[in-house]
Amino acid sequence: MTDLASPPRLGAHLRAVHDVAAQLVDWVARHHPTIEFDREAVLFGAATHDIGKTLHPEELSGPGSAHEQAGYDLLRARGVDERLARFARDHASWAGPGIGFEDLLVSLADKVWKAKRVPDLEQRVVEHLAAAAGQEPWEAFMALDDFLDALAADADSRLAFQASHPVAV
Repeated sequence: MTDLASPPRLGAHLRAVHDVAAQLVDWVARHHPTIEFDREAVLFGAATHDIGKTLHPEELSGPGSAHEQAGYDLLRARGVDERLARFARDHASWAGPGIGFEDLLVSLADKVWKAKRVPDLEQRVVEHLAAAAGQEPWEAFMALDDFLDALAADADSRLAFQASHPVAV
């Protein structure tokens, strides 16, 4: 990101989301060993999902979605395969067509890193987990809910880490 003049706060944010995604994929692998997913794709997606904010830095501290397509285009222009670049474009669209389990995990990490809980997103993750494990959805929900509560408990330290980095280059 250095050749893109990326704001330090963006790097801090991507690191925080990546760290949460790593914990999330490890939890899924331990508690749902039969579910097949691409761990490395999730980690790549978490580490690059907001890369478009290098081109739309106003979205670092305010609302906006222009960074999504811009990030996808930026990654594709640099030779990143579609299956990985899509996370930049789709990380806020968990209800859209063609969204897979990996996409849901990136979206979930991008929310829970700051202790934001999104019931619709979590329900979609629960459906995948329950189907893969042959569980009732409530069983998958209870386990995921407990884990997300534990992840959310560390949000203040992640938010402080991100805030300690300047928004401007």
